Amino acid sequence: MTTEPAQAGWRFKAPSVIPGFGLTLGFSLAYLTLIILIPLTGLVWRSASLGWTDFWAIATDRRTVKALEISFGTALIAAAVNVVFGTIVAWVLVRYRFPGRRVIDAMVDLPFALPTAVAGIALTTLYASKGWIGSLLAPLGIKVAYTPLGIVIALIFIGLPFVVRTVQPIIEEIDKEVEEAAATLGASRFQTITRILFPGLAPAIVTGFALAFARGVGEYGSVIFIAGNMPYVSEIAPLLIVIKLEEYNYAAATAIATIMLVISFVMLLVINLLQSWSRKRYG
Repeated sequence: MTTEPAQAGWRFKAPSVIPGFGLTLGFSLAYLTLIILIPLTGLVWRSASLGWTDFWAIATDRRTVKALEISFGTALIAAAVNVVFGTIVAWVLVRYRFPGRRVIDAMVDLPFALPTAVAGIALTTLYASKGWIGSLLAPLGIKVAYTPLGIVIALIFIGLPFVVRTVQPIIEEIDKEVEEAAATLGASRFQTITRILFPGLAPAIVTGFALAFARGVGEYGSVIFIAGNMPYVSEIAPLLIVIKLEEYNYAAATAIATIMLVISFVMLLVINLLQSWSRKRYG
């Protein structure tokens, strides 16, 4: 009498739907540990060597607080601007056909390929008081170069592609028939945008905002040329970290970097929660 393998106590593991899952998972965890976790752990450990008193003194220093305000404030403003205009650019590129559309579409990716230092020099040349654009704004009392406004413009430049390329594929999936049906049923253009189009675009818009914001917070090359780098006025936190390193004050540099890490993590966590909420609400 033969006994079935299951009756004999044998247990067979069901084959995985994804071949090599264990190997790829192990490789992914090892890679993330080496590239992200270990450096961040070293950063926190080096900051902890300061002691709470010294760390708090650096965190509450007026220059540090102002640099953090400028970095996060300008990145937040630039990301908000990019959400509006990046969505409009993505809509135009998808919905309309016009001469030069492919050229404009290619230009959107220019900040990805252009070295950030080159972008900073170009923006400074344009927006300086004697530049092409700066000379037009100067009579109006608007100064861009060497001010926080210049930082915002630089961050808008480097952050725009993140919003456009995140929202564009979602717009391509929306059928025009949906808009036509809404118009046929008597919906106004505003109602079509807010009730038909926006719910489907909301998760992508939030993702684009998060990517543009994250890029803006850590941006250095395109900012230092147009910012002017004046303490308490236009000095960003990444530049302050570099200054501390040049002064061989490694503890202060890692402390400021740790503060940026914590604030960035909290803000991105909130954005991810909003993204999850928008997917549940409009998904």
